[in-house]
Formats: sequence, C-alpha cells, structure tokens
Amino acid sequence: MQNLGIAITGSGSAVPKTSLHNQELTQLVETSDEWISTRTGIRQRRLAQPTESLTELAAAASRGAISAAGISATDIDLILLATSTPDDLFGTACKVQAAIEATQAVAFDLTAACSGFVFGLVTAAQYIKTGVYQNVLLIGGDILSRWVDWQDRRTCVLFGDGAGAVVLQANESDRLLGFALKSDGTQNHHLNLTYQGNSQEIIPNVNVAQGTYQPITMNGKEVYRFAAQKVPEIIDKALFQAQITVDQIDWLILHQANQRIIDAVAERLNIPDHKVISNLANYGNTSAASIPIALDEAVRQGKIKPNDIIATSGFGAGLSWGAAIFQWGK
Repeated sequence: MQNLGIAITGSGSAVPKTSLHNQELTQLVETSDEWISTRTGIRQRRLAQPTESLTELAAAASRGAISAAGISATDIDLILLATSTPDDLFGTACKVQAAIEATQAVAFDLTAACSGFVFGLVTAAQYIKTGVYQNVLLIGGDILSRWVDWQDRRTCVLFGDGAGAVVLQANESDRLLGFALKSDGTQNHHLNLTYQGNSQEIIPNVNVAQGTYQPITMNGKEVYRFAAQKVPEIIDKALFQAQITVDQIDWLILHQANQRIIDAVAERLNIPDHKVISNLANYGNTSAASIPIALDEAVRQGKIKPNDIIATSGFGAGLSWGAAIFQWGK
C-alpha cells in the first residue's frame, strides 16, 4: 500500500551577502532608522547584486534542504518554485533543476506573491497524497529589489531578497494536519507589480503593447487591515480542519511582512510571544521566501524539533492568503 501522507523532512535557505541597513536608506529617501524599525520591525535587508540570480539563491537553498532530508537531488520527482521575480519570464524552476542536477524532476514555477510558499506547500502535498510523486522540492524565492522604486519611501524600506526551500516526502502518517486557502481579486489594486506597455503599430491598423513591469505600489494601511483581520481567521479554519486547538501549536511562523502584523495576529489568536518566530529585522519582506527562511533558521538553531506543531500563514498580493498546520519531520 502506498504512503499517502506527507512529511516535511528537510529545510534550507540562502540570502545575498550584501546588507542594506536602515541608516543607509537615509541617503536615498527622507526616513530614519527609528521610523522604519518602530513601524515595521525591519532593521536591515539583504540585496542581490546585479551579478546574482534567483536561480543561484534557489539552488543554494535547495541543496541545503535536500541534504537535511538525507536524500540526493536525483531522488526529487517534482520541483515547485514559488516566485514573483523569475530570472526568466518563461520560468526559472527548470534552471534550478539543471543547477542542482535533479535529473529526474519535472519543474515549474508557481506565482502567488507573498502567499506563494503556503500555496506551494498545499499544491506539493496533493501530488504526494494522490500517489503521483514521492519526493517534492518546494522553493520560495524572490529578488524584489529588482522591482522596488528606491525613491518611494513607503515601499523601498520594506523589501529584501532571498530563498528558502523544503523537501516533502511520502510518509505513512500525514504530517500536514490542515490547511485553508483564500483569494479576493476585488482588492487586487492594493498591492501591485503591474505591466505597462506603450502602443506600437507594427503594420497599419495592427497595434501591440511593448513595455515592462512597473515598480511595486502598495496601499500599506489597507494591506495591514486586510492581514490583521484575515490571517487569524484563516489560521482558525486550518486549525479546525486539523482538529487541534490553538494552545497545541508549538510555533507560529507568519509571512515576515511587518512586525506589527505578526504581533496583531499572535495577540488575536492568544499565542504567546515565545512561540512566535520572527526574523524580519534582519531580512525585511522577502515575499515567498520569508516563511521557509524563518523555518530553516529556527530548525538549524534547534528551536524547532521533530514532531513540533507549526502554524504558518502567507498573505499578500492577489490579494491572497492561506494557512497550513503541519508537524515537523517524519
């Protein structure tokens, strides 16, 4: 009989070496370390140099996860890369597959912005639970510095670059205890990285649009209001599906967008501070990478131990949000 449960058996992460501290941002825009840190909790972020690529970061994170899971790259059946900033608009997962020599794996990108890792986790689990694949590599990675307007002080202080990865494997018991996913396209306008093209007549009466994507725009107040309300609700739904109570959670790992959001969600759920994992002070908002980077750090620091119950939630552009409850390890 096939194992139709899943276990998350290894994690890895990678960030660029270059740091940009809040104090250095004062050279770009009118702001201060105190203003940024008190409103967001962010003190510095990592930025990819022009010579660095998402492929390199994702591959490094993947190697860490594969090694931690105790398997080889050739054991991987499927690679899912959750990203909004591919190196190639046709997709970057296949480049990662080549970089790590996962010769047996099919690979594709998945785009759900800051919810990407949670959406990817649920997607990966379905391939395993239906018996299609045994070993799935899930990567969350973004280089948002490519798409930030460095003169817009509302957004340039928030974002950083990085990648995190986990390995999911078929398992006798199902360690993904519950999940819930939601989308609301009527609020799409609150957070965008939109294409803008100029009309070009290629032959008489035939016009096409030629252009590029515009920098990130965000209505911070509305995104905060949305997250503070919707994230506790979606975690409650996932807990209900998992048939466990909030006090059974060992760790809360939210998308690392803003410390105020993390604090508000934890407070609403009555989760004490010592159970909340936060590292956005060092990395800023790394979009789809933020949850797996925080997870990997906590695992490698010895905080998260086998069988610990983790509640996680991603939220952001779309607008989209989701939650997953899982037990760490086999």
